[in-house]
Amino acid sequence: MFKNFSYLLVFISIFSWSQLDPTKKYSVNTVAFYNVENLFDTIDDPKTNDDDRTPNGKDKWTDEIYKLKSKSIAKVISEIGKDIVGTSPSIIGLCEIENKKVLIDLINNKELIGQGYSIAHFDSPDERGVDVALLFKKSRFKPTFAKAYPLYLERENGDIDYTRDHLLVSGFLDNEMIHFIVNHWPSRSGGRIRSEKGRILAGKLNRKIIDSLLSKNPKAKIINMGDFNDNPKDISVKPTLLTNSNKLRTKKNELYNPTEELFKKGYGTYKYRGKWDMIDQFMISKSLLNNSGLFFLKADVFNEKYLINPEGKYEGYPFKSFAGGKYLGGFSDHFPIYMLLAKEIK
Repeated sequence: MFKNFSYLLVFISIFSWSQLDPTKKYSVNTVAFYNVENLFDTIDDPKTNDDDRTPNGKDKWTDEIYKLKSKSIAKVISEIGKDIVGTSPSIIGLCEIENKKVLIDLINNKELIGQGYSIAHFDSPDERGVDVALLFKKSRFKPTFAKAYPLYLERENGDIDYTRDHLLVSGFLDNEMIHFIVNHWPSRSGGRIRSEKGRILAGKLNRKIIDSLLSKNPKAKIINMGDFNDNPKDISVKPTLLTNSNKLRTKKNELYNPTEELFKKGYGTYKYRGKWDMIDQFMISKSLLNNSGLFFLKADVFNEKYLINPEGKYEGYPFKSFAGGKYLGGFSDHFPIYMLLAKEIK
């Protein structure tokens, strides 16, 4: 059933992971997540606060700059995991995208157009107009269900504070059912402690979605990913989502968080005031830890040299695309993360 995927056959010589049997062949998929730092088109949407990202707005967001930004993000996506798997990711979760148009433009860049990507996306009620989305290779993933779960927060005056939805996409990856949840939780605007309540509520909604999947199938294979705007041990994440950084000690109702271990080793995806944060994370259900069907191999931060700011006040930070009222020619203020899933070819 994998006759069309010979370019993804991976032999043990490439890997050092002990869970791979050197006498067998495997199909390997890369799953990535990327906060692409405000990928907006140039059109003013009267329903959202996107005025800055227009040609006459504060950021002077011209069509030329938009196309450069889109091309830059396409380049990054095309290279995530390619040195290992030989091709771009099968699955990419995205956040800070404005609408479906920017996604269509993104996958039609020359770096991605030949990869056969399709889109799962819903417009969220976020006041800035930013959404989450899932890109997937039609040759590898066959979606069967997609739903946006709204998160309604309350302002101090009682008004609704509209923010990003949680996106659930279920389907068959290499003929096996798997569920992807894409998150972009409320920011730390106003201070981490003061804004924490919103992220705890996001965590509770996220956990509710996960529990609903596990109640239908206790062995459901789930990949939860996103920009959580909190670190792996923060209240909104570890105790709320029931995560564990130890693969061998992860219980059936817990989620294994490989990015917590990366954070302990000094890795990060976002830098603020000289300190690294691991706010972009993966969490996976226990069924993906067994060497049966699709199973987890490794996770990492994609922090290639060209994604790092080479000079100035923010030397060593992720090389963002925009700051101080001008386009910098960078990529995003976040590094992408990625993980590898393997499946034995029988």
